[in-house]
Amino acid sequence: MKKSAAIRLAGAAGAVALGIMGLTGCSGGSGTSSEPAAVTFWGWAPGYADAVKAFNTSHKDVKVTYQEVQPGSKGGYQKMLNAVTAGNAPCLAQVGYETLPSFAAQGALEDVASTAKADEKDFQPAAWKSVTIGDAVYGAPVDTGPMGLFYNKQLFDSLGLSAPTTWAEYKADAEKIHASDPTKFISSPYLDYDYAGLAWQTGAAWFGVDGDAWKVSLASDANLKIADYWQGLVSEGLISSAPMYDQAWYTGLGNGSIATVVGAVWQAGVIKGGAADGSGKWAVEPMPQWSAGDDQVGNAGGSATAVLKGCSDPKAAWEFAHWLSTDKTTFDMLVKKAGLYPAATGLADLPALTEGDAYFGGQKIFDVFAKAAPKVNPDWTWGPVMTKTAADLDDGLGKAWSGQGTIADALKTAQDKTIAELKKQGLKVSQ
Repeated sequence: MKKSAAIRLAGAAGAVALGIMGLTGCSGGSGTSSEPAAVTFWGWAPGYADAVKAFNTSHKDVKVTYQEVQPGSKGGYQKMLNAVTAGNAPCLAQVGYETLPSFAAQGALEDVASTAKADEKDFQPAAWKSVTIGDAVYGAPVDTGPMGLFYNKQLFDSLGLSAPTTWAEYKADAEKIHASDPTKFISSPYLDYDYAGLAWQTGAAWFGVDGDAWKVSLASDANLKIADYWQGLVSEGLISSAPMYDQAWYTGLGNGSIATVVGAVWQAGVIKGGAADGSGKWAVEPMPQWSAGDDQVGNAGGSATAVLKGCSDPKAAWEFAHWLSTDKTTFDMLVKKAGLYPAATGLADLPALTEGDAYFGGQKIFDVFAKAAPKVNPDWTWGPVMTKTAADLDDGLGKAWSGQGTIADALKTAQDKTIAELKKQGLKVSQ
């Protein structure tokens, strides 16, 4: 990224500069011609093509053309950035919340606050925060990842244990489970965005904006508290060595050797799809709390329909983006096809979210997440170089979970390397 880049965030009290290139809205509107406004949308989520067809059937003023691209980290994001640089980008693109600040830092997004701000009330506060920087709005929230406790209820019941409501109880249960059988563990290692959700719950921020600079705080006291807790479980041998999403992890979930997953709502589909042997054994409860009676929730995952730099008709783009996130029939289909959990406040009662799930013993598991979603801590900001931050953090976390170094060390190293990268890119950093 060029050092001269700067983001200009317009606000009532003045601009909040983060040292990156100013973004300006494009002219144009869907009402200037008798022809429908043309909008192109790039994404990869299952069901998006069908959603576009439904929109085009029911709307005459805007015509959307959908193009499927590789998932973001597998090439989609680079394709989008290349298109912006070449001046031929689509109006809309699927962008994960964690990646959106990086796009903004590279001048790849349009600020559509003047059009979108009126719809803020339609979305969960934490989801809306994820598509904004300062007063700028860069897209419509689509889905979100409120977290809960997935646990092997059959195993817990066999040991006379209830689902833990606090992290202290979680540790006590971990000790009892491992004592009953040394091949059984409370959990497996968490990396990057799954680990971030544990910090998110308590408001242990990783990034923030301090005047015209980025503040990096992965190694703050609040983050070290969380790190020390999980380090204690590692030191006592209570964490499985099976990496998440590895076949050994799925095997452990199916045979009961991994007792819990503290994860986002979409983990339900992951667990069901990879650990068939666990069917009927698992259940879901709220995320454990640091203090009894607290009601804090973390988030892991979620994406936006972002408006890319150079969009010729931001108003038409927003019309579709808002519809995609809030249309009940369409989103019910996206829940079934893509496992998305809505960021919109009015969709918790969708048919797909109110049915019992046989894998989880017939439990209506989405009831847990419907209560959790509004409680997700909104005080979270992703940084502008998350790809590098996550890679550096994973390197350290991978070693720490296996007993080489500590989680605290991993956070400190990731913080130092992130700060160095920000400075290398010409971005201001608050010390």
